[in-house]
Amino acid sequence: MTPYLPSLFGGMLLGLSAVLLLVANGRIAGISGIVGRLLGGHHVPGNLAFVIGLLSGPFLYAAAYGHLPNITTVTPWPLVLIAGLLVGVGTRMGSGCTSGHGILGLARFSKRSLAATATFLIAGIAAATTMGALG
Repeated sequence: MTPYLPSLFGGMLLGLSAVLLLVANGRIAGISGIVGRLLGGHHVPGNLAFVIGLLSGPFLYAAAYGHLPNITTVTPWPLVLIAGLLVGVGTRMGSGCTSGHGILGLARFSKRSLAATATFLIAGIAAATTMGALG
């Protein structure tokens, strides 16, 4: 059980922060919506604070543990950038991302969020299975 405690704690913090954002500001903690509003110039202080909080994670980790997390990326950077752009297009087409649909959409019993989250999971399982078979 011990190896899972950091993930459990992180999940609880995500849920708590999503609920606090909804209760305090009436906003969904969907990253694509927050970044979209920030880039569009809407609610800049709150959206900027949220994005800065996301980006500060590795540095907070380094402050707590004395080193940055070990991350190995074997995928070429051009492919990573293309994948990121495709994710951005998909979040606009799907009216949200995994965080908005999966965390708060499901908590609100949204049928659209249930369909979106099921699609995310099925696509992720298919991609992981395909890549596992190829690798």
